[in-house]
Amino acid sequence: MSTIDKSGAPPAQRDPLPVYLDARVAFANSYLIGDGLEIGPLHQPLAVPVHANVSYVDRMTTPDLRREYPELADWDLTEVDVVDDGEKLASIPAESQDFIIANHFLEHTENPIGTIETHFEKLKPGGVLFYAVPDKRFTFDYRRAATPLEHMVADREEGPERSRAEHYEEWCRLVVDHEFATAAANGSEETFEDWVQRRTRELEDASYSIHMHAWTQAEFLQLILAIRSRLDDAFDIDAAARVGIEFLVVLRKLGPLPVAPVAQAPEQPPLHLRLRRVAGRIRRKLRGGQP
Repeated sequence: MSTIDKSGAPPAQRDPLPVYLDARVAFANSYLIGDGLEIGPLHQPLAVPVHANVSYVDRMTTPDLRREYPELADWDLTEVDVVDDGEKLASIPAESQDFIIANHFLEHTENPIGTIETHFEKLKPGGVLFYAVPDKRFTFDYRRAATPLEHMVADREEGPERSRAEHYEEWCRLVVDHEFATAAANGSEETFEDWVQRRTRELEDASYSIHMHAWTQAEFLQLILAIRSRLDDAFDIDAAARVGIEFLVVLRKLGPLPVAPVAQAPEQPPLHLRLRRVAGRIRRKLRGGQP
C-alpha cells in the first residue's frame, strides 16, 4: 500500500532538486579502469574513460531486444556481447572483472541482495561496482512505499517467488492503474479489483520486467550497508550522489587498487628552440602580425 501523510492524501510526485554535479561522468572517470561489464545498457550505455574496456551484457541478443522494446525503435541499441542473466552472471568467472556497471537495473531484480553479492563475487580484489537506481519520489513509483529491508532479506533467504505476485499486484494498483481508467472510459465493465487480479496474473505469467523494488536514496544506502555487514565489511562505499531522479553509488571490493594509467606528457623540443619560438611570436606581435 502507498504511504500517506497526516492529511490522508497519497504522496505527490516530486520534482528533483537542481543538479550540481554530473556524477555519472565524474564517477566513471575517477573509478572505472581496466576490463569490465555493463549490464542492460539498451540505448543508454555509460560513457566511460579511454582506460576502461566494456563488454555489454543483456538477457537477450540485440535483435531480440529490438522486438522486446518496440518503443525504442528510433534509438540505437548497444550491441550485446554476452547473453546472460544479469542477476546471476553464470557465464562470467569469479574474480575476473575490474568493474561492473548496472544502471537502472537493480530495481528490476527479484533478489537485489543476492544480485549484489554475486556481482562482488565476479570482481577482482580492488574492483568496483557502479550502480544507479531511480529515487521513487521522482518517478512513476512515487505512490509506492519504499521496499523494507526485511522484505529483501526474506527474498534472499526464502527465494523471490515468495513475493513475486505481491510486486506485480502493487505495480498494477499504484503504477499502471491508468490502464484501467482507459479501459473503463472505452466501455469496459470490469471492476478495478477484477482488472488488478487479471493484469497481475498476465504480467507475472509473461515475466514482464517491472520495478520489483522501490527506494529513496536513504533506503538504498541502508540496503548497501546491510549487505556490507552480511559480507563482513568486504567492500567500501567510495562515492555516492543524487543526480536528477537517480542515486549513484560506487562500491569498491577490498584488495589492491588497480594501477591508473599514467598520462604521457608530449615530448617537448629543447629549451633554446622553445625560447626562439616565443621570441619570434613577440616580434610578430610588435610588428602588427607582419612576418
